Amino acid sequence: MILPIVAYGHPVLRKVSEDITPDYPHLQQFIANMWETMYGSSGVGLAAPQVNKAIRLFVVDSEQIINNLEEDEKAEYPGDQGVKQVFINAHIVDAEGKEWPYNEGCLSIPKIREDVYRPETIRLRYVDENFQPHERTFHGITARVIFHEYDHLDGKLFIDYLKPLKRRMLKGKLEDISKGKISTDYKMIFHK
Repeated sequence: MILPIVAYGHPVLRKVSEDITPDYPHLQQFIANMWETMYGSSGVGLAAPQVNKAIRLFVVDSEQIINNLEEDEKAEYPGDQGVKQVFINAHIVDAEGKEWPYNEGCLSIPKIREDVYRPETIRLRYVDENFQPHERTFHGITARVIFHEYDHLDGKLFIDYLKPLKRRMLKGKLEDISKGKISTDYKMIFHK
């Protein structure tokens, strides 16, 4: 089932999400709905707060980005094959490397894209959909997508990384999104 995506301005996007246990109600169905929602809205990642659940869960499919790069572009991200996986109760162990810009967007902030600087690598401790523990380092575009989705779990948005002048320039567009004055190809929830 495709879930509606929470729009900028909704308080759930600013909450710090909580860890869950294996007995979280209907977890496998919720994960399936997350994948369907992400693909249905042409996303490469989706965090639970974006579908109105303040829990530490996100899904990422960076394979679709890597697979669509030209060969010379792939050389810019050595060792990044992309991932398609579920991250539950993720916590950053380490983030390192030179910060580099990438033009990011967000399903909760439609039609706004801006360059954001993030480190090259992220090391995460998390459990998968079967609650098997993992600790793994991710690089390149995959790290970028994970950083972006992880931020949602801590109540942060990509626009928080923008310089104050850029934020002021986007103020009108952001207010329009929060008031529902936007059209998208997917269903959204607006805070009243």
